[in-house]
Amino acid sequence: MPIAVFVLEAKNINVSEILSVMMAQIHIWMGNLKKAKKILINLVSKYKGSYIGHKMLAHMYEKEGGMRKAIDEYVQVLDIKKNDYDSYYRISVLLNELGKKSEAAEMLRTLLKNRPQTYGAVKLLGEIYLKQKEFKKAIEVYTNAIKYFPEKYEIYYNLGVCYSRINVFDIARKCFQKTVEINDDIYLAYYRLGQIALLYRDFEAAEENFAKSLYNEKEAKAYFELAKIHVMKNKKEKAVLDINNAMKIDSSYYELSQKEPVLFPIKQLIVKPQNEIKPEYEETEEEKEIEAYLNDTYNLTKILNSQKEGKKGIARKKRT
Repeated sequence: MPIAVFVLEAKNINVSEILSVMMAQIHIWMGNLKKAKKILINLVSKYKGSYIGHKMLAHMYEKEGGMRKAIDEYVQVLDIKKNDYDSYYRISVLLNELGKKSEAAEMLRTLLKNRPQTYGAVKLLGEIYLKQKEFKKAIEVYTNAIKYFPEKYEIYYNLGVCYSRINVFDIARKCFQKTVEINDDIYLAYYRLGQIALLYRDFEAAEENFAKSLYNEKEAKAYFELAKIHVMKNKKEKAVLDINNAMKIDSSYYELSQKEPVLFPIKQLIVKPQNEIKPEYEETEEEKEIEAYLNDTYNLTKILNSQKEGKKGIARKKRT
């Protein structure tokens, strides 16, 4: 045994480090995390350059919720091995969780510059920019990512959201169309296509896409939009049925239906639900924001179109 140790260390193999790591791993398997951590702390204290020791310790701190200690250990890992891209990513995740968005974004940009095929980094950096409403930066991240992940429908959907938020609706529409081409189960992409169709006053396309977005009949808002279209088409019975379907999912659509001017012709035909019904899932803040933004944009264009038509009418009267 002493001869074997001597031979291994002569070949620059740190036997003490190997044994410490093995003992720590055994204690982890046995569930004695306190003992495992003590062994690893002793290891990195004795051998500052122990890559595996620092990395195992970083993982343990991260699992325990010790985010700052985990970051310190991952930094030690990077000092030893500059191209440990996993540690770059883990630091970014932890910084983001600590609320240090700018530092996380900087780490992620560095990571993607060196390893652009890291999808986790693409996803997190895009999310950070979306939450900060830096849509052009998010577009740059997602556009670069398409070269490496051409079949990731999430990238196209997020691109559609970003282009919608900067009012480039033609490209947004193409992005949402690409989303459903890759995965036709993404009902929200169909819903966004319906909203964009409304902006162009293409009510046929809007109706078609809202109908496709009725995934497992969970989308109350799609029924609500269909009801408005059916009223405009003078299909009042169908519109009432749409509102009833919306209220079966979310009873708050009764109040919304009473306030929506387009639905006034069927207002008296809508019966208030006896019980309160809440949707099965909660939308993310980002989804609520893009929903409200597209709705507000539609209402604004509707007002502008009305004013435009009014001016044309005045001009015609003057000519006559």
